[in-house]
Amino acid sequence: MESSINYVNRAGERFGKLAVVDIPAEVAANAPWFNETLTAVNDAVVRLGIFEGDFPWHKHDEQDEFFLVLEGEFYLDVEGREPVLLRRHQGFTVPKGVVHRPRSPQKSVVLMVEQAGIVPTGD
Repeated sequence: MESSINYVNRAGERFGKLAVVDIPAEVAANAPWFNETLTAVNDAVVRLGIFEGDFPWHKHDEQDEFFLVLEGEFYLDVEGREPVLLRRHQGFTVPKGVVHRPRSPQKSVVLMVEQAGIVPTGD
């Protein structure tokens, strides 16, 4: 991970079941690069990310990764393909084993759905 990125990763479930999740409050309380597990749904986790700048290239050998933009926009650089620009309310799934990196020229708020146990920085 580049030393210029202030990266915070919270893996434990913040809200769990039967709890209201206030996304704007979580965004207001945190700064980019931030990644937090909000809750688990069966064998998956729902994570909140706040992106700004370039994240390192990485891959997840055993897990697909879904991104849904709530605020802002960001690029997903995918090895061997043109970058994908995701805008508000657009989503994209990166298949397991595919090298990728999020790149956000501005602050973006992203919801991610991934398999429980995923390492956000890759394998």
